[in-house]
Amino acid sequence: MKIGMPMSYSGGFKETVEELVEYEAVGLDDVLLPEAYTFDAVSQLGYIAAKTSTLGITSGILNIYSRTPALLAMTAAGLDYVSDGRFTLGIGASGPQVVEGFHGIKYDAPHGRCREVVEICRKVWRREPLEYDGKHFHLPLTKEHGGSGLGKPLRLINHPVRDNIPVVLAALGPKNVQLAAEMFDGWEPIFYVPERAEAAFGDALAKGKANRQAGLDPLQIIVDVKVAITEDADEQEAAMQNVREHLALYVGGMGAKGKNFYNDLAIRYGYEESAPVIQELFLSGKKAEAAAAVPDEFVHGVALIGAPGWVKERAAAFAESGVTTLNTSPLAPTHAGRVSTIAQLKSFVS
Repeated sequence: MKIGMPMSYSGGFKETVEELVEYEAVGLDDVLLPEAYTFDAVSQLGYIAAKTSTLGITSGILNIYSRTPALLAMTAAGLDYVSDGRFTLGIGASGPQVVEGFHGIKYDAPHGRCREVVEICRKVWRREPLEYDGKHFHLPLTKEHGGSGLGKPLRLINHPVRDNIPVVLAALGPKNVQLAAEMFDGWEPIFYVPERAEAAFGDALAKGKANRQAGLDPLQIIVDVKVAITEDADEQEAAMQNVREHLALYVGGMGAKGKNFYNDLAIRYGYEESAPVIQELFLSGKKAEAAAAVPDEFVHGVALIGAPGWVKERAAAFAESGVTTLNTSPLAPTHAGRVSTIAQLKSFVS
């Protein structure tokens, strides 16, 4: 298994990038940079590429609405070029709060749009004349679909470093998980419980793999996991509380009732009694009570918290369930402690 890490720069972006060299030295394989409604990720990914030499860099994630498919393809090709072939394009549908609230774009057909975006990106990277007639995208845009009729089927001017840049889909819903298994290089779920993954995702993955596109390597599975390797009971409890609050925020507050993908996932995991309670408490402003309602079993399932032997066993459970990369958030309070966490975890999975 590989070890990745989401980029967090509460102390300052440039300072954190300088520290990435230390993580790189102890075996970190990949860094993922999120993009929500803050500074754009692309300029920062280019900066990371210039400051590192072996580290894989991944957009985690670029939403499929705020950039056209061709621009996503150009961006990926450019980042792959400046990183000497170290870039992975992580995309996802995001949600209506961001897409409609911040970008002012209608949030519709995430499944169909994801499929067409990937097909268009791969045509661009192969430097084919860009002609595409899908349900959501028409290239060139003809008069029939609202264009002037002057568009031409252009091809990418530059020759990409790779014509098959890996594409990862962040997905939780059954249709998009199936899509990831069918046509993406990798799939990134959040809040992944190895022992319950089959119940939550098994059918969708099986259906997608049954139709997996020819020429694709086996599906990579990249999961987000918070990590605290310690024998100190107080430190373990502090880490558990961190994860409880994180789960409560997503299961309880990321979306309205009936439109919360994370709440739906908790129910698919078997927490059908706890999930509505967490949501009700969180949306009522009772955030501490919502966190307290998160089952300890759920916390231990999605995180790596405990003594070294326990964490090593749990890491093995993730690997046995098919996980290929642990996208880790070390919870140690110091930079040195976080580097040590990555080094220890790397030794467990090597």
